This record gives sequence, structure tokens and C-alpha cells, in this order.
Amino acid sequence: MANSQDHSRIHRLILQAKEGDAEARDELLECCRNYVNVIARTNVETWMRAKVDASDLVQQTMLEAYQGFQDFEGKTEAEWLGWLKQILAHNTHDFIRKFRAAKRDVKREVRMQTSPGESSPGIDLSAQLQTPSQFMIQNEREIELANAIAQLSEDYQEVIQLRNLQRLPFDEVAERMGRSRGAVQMLWARALKQLQETLSQSGED
Repeated sequence: MANSQDHSRIHRLILQAKEGDAEARDELLECCRNYVNVIARTNVETWMRAKVDASDLVQQTMLEAYQGFQDFEGKTEAEWLGWLKQILAHNTHDFIRKFRAAKRDVKREVRMQTSPGESSPGIDLSAQLQTPSQFMIQNEREIELANAIAQLSEDYQEVIQLRNLQRLPFDEVAERMGRSRGAVQMLWARALKQLQETLSQSGED
């Protein structure tokens, strides 16, 4: 199946990159870009989007992972993804600290999803994404899941980010998206259906 093939591919790229294969390192980073992007977008609250683009956090994280690859001591896909999430968490919290230092009254403007002592490695795409039919994604399919989310329309991506990954109530999702609660619920159902279809097609390839 595609997920086991992808899992083996990541493991192979890690081993090759650690042996000094520059092309394998570049491929390893590139195939995880969508994954880092999904986590970054989940971390960037609505108030932050006006100040920083999630893509900036992704670029910074990928650059630091590239430059500091020799510091990665793991060998498994789980260790690799955890390492990327730690770098992203540091960059996200570094931005928050700098922003709060420049604007001391920021707490009156926002409600943070992540507290200063909490880090993004706690975000588990597989555990977070559930459908009404208890559709669950196995941990080893996180990269496949991120790639599938990246193929969705912007509206579908946003409703999944807000509802499934940030775990916001429908009323708040509706407010953020400028839609009625009913419209958001329908959009969410369609988004999950499309995501499941995309993942099923991927598993058949």
C-alpha cells in the first residue's frame, strides 16, 4: 500500500542523508514540507495571520532543518517528524515572544490556542483528525494525511484546520470564516468526505 511505501521511503531517505547523501537530504526535507505547513498553519492563530504568514515559519523551519541536519540523532520517521515539530515550535514561540515584547497589551487582543509552556510537538495530525464515523488515520500516515490536506481547496483546508486540528467549536469556526453555523457544518462534512476520498485514492495507487 502507498502508506507503507511512503513510510519505507522516509526511513530510507533518513539513512541515506545521515550517510552524507545531499540529494537524499533535500528530498527528505521536500517531502515533509506539506506536513510542516499543516502544523504551522494550525499554530498560527487568526490574530497572528495579520502579522506573519505561516509560510514564513515553514521556510525558517526548513532552512534550520537543512542547516542543522547533522544535529538530528534519530533514525525513524517518528523521530524525524518530532524533530521538525520541535524546530517549528521554537520558531513559533520565538515570534510570539518578540511580538509580545513589542506590544505588551497583546493579551487583550487575542486568545492563544497554545500557552507559552506548550509546544507544537503535542499536535498529532493522526489523533486529531476524526470524522463522525470515527475515521482514524494511523500514525505512520501523517505525511500522507498532510499531503492530502494540501490538495484540498482553501475553504476545505481552513475548516479542517479550525475544527479538527485546533478543535474549535462550530460557532467559533463560523465566526472566523464569516459564515453561518449551518453553512460551516455542511462545508466541514464535504471537506472530510473529500479528504477521505483523496486518502483512499492514494492508498490504491
